[in-house]
Amino acid sequence: MTPSAYTPLARADWRHVEKIALEDFQPEDWRLLNHQRGQYLADLQADQVLRLLTASQNDPSFGYMVNNYRHCLQSATMVLRDGRDEEDVVVALLHDVGFTACPLMHGDFAASLMGAYISERNHWMLQHHATFQNIHSPHLPGVKQHERDRWKGHAHYDWTAEFVAKYDQAAADPDYPCEPIATFVPMVRRIFARKPIDRRTTTLEIHAMKEIK
Repeated sequence: MTPSAYTPLARADWRHVEKIALEDFQPEDWRLLNHQRGQYLADLQADQVLRLLTASQNDPSFGYMVNNYRHCLQSATMVLRDGRDEEDVVVALLHDVGFTACPLMHGDFAASLMGAYISERNHWMLQHHATFQNIHSPHLPGVKQHERDRWKGHAHYDWTAEFVAKYDQAAADPDYPCEPIATFVPMVRRIFARKPIDRRTTTLEIHAMKEIK
């Protein structure tokens, strides 16, 4: 292996694990990697999440009067101005972050992205918000307008219905005075600085998450 070909480390005092296959990693390698991983995520995770959103800042629209980036900014601004808590604001900002890259499952995309750092209330809302939009789209061909009714009585049904009605389906106004992304950056950092909730499913992922915090 040629050290000059290695990807540079994020910090000068870190070390590479100089092995290629995971099956060759020894316990001391994993301890080193997971120690550095925790610092790496603390430094860079929120920035990478924000880049997922801001990458679409100048994207064209396929018909809506605003692009998805502007929709997300408006949604978050509306939540903020309604005096809701910081988690709700960040969830609104990122609820459609996968709308273009993962359109059919963008709710699950956002739920997976934020799920370890948010409440069950918002995790459930993200997973189901696309279906809850159907009630507001009566003229969409083939729509199952009342599909959300199967979850009536669920603890988070009312919040999901409220979020979609107030902050999602009506957040596409080109004249709405949105807050700049800078308003939300420190909020995103604080949410992703929380100790993660263990919603992972594979042994390797669970172990890594426990080592991080």
